[in-house]
Amino acid sequence: MRAILDVILVVLQLYVWVLIISAVFSWLYAFNVINSSNQVVATIGNMLHQFTEPVLSRVRRFVPAFGTIDISPIIVILGIFLLQNIIRYYIYPNVF
Repeated sequence: MRAILDVILVVLQLYVWVLIISAVFSWLYAFNVINSSNQVVATIGNMLHQFTEPVLSRVRRFVPAFGTIDISPIIVILGIFLLQNIIRYYIYPNVF
C-alpha cells in the first residue's frame, strides 16, 4: 500500500511541474518570445493545454476574475501541496 501512495505522490509532483511549465509556456507565447507558427512549439503547447485544462477549467469556475491574471494554476498547486501533506502526515504513517 505504501508503494501505491509513493506513486501517487510522484504523480502529483510531476503534475505540479507540468503546471509550472504550462504557465511559463503561456507567458512566452503571450509575449511572442517563441514562434507560434513552429509545428514543434504548437505541439508542445497543445499537449500542455490538454494536460492542464481539465483541472484548471474546473477551478476557474469558482475563482473570481482578476482581469488578465489567471491564478487558477496557483490554486491548483496549493491544493496539490495540501493533498501531498495529508498523504504524508496522516495516511502514510497509518498504512502497514
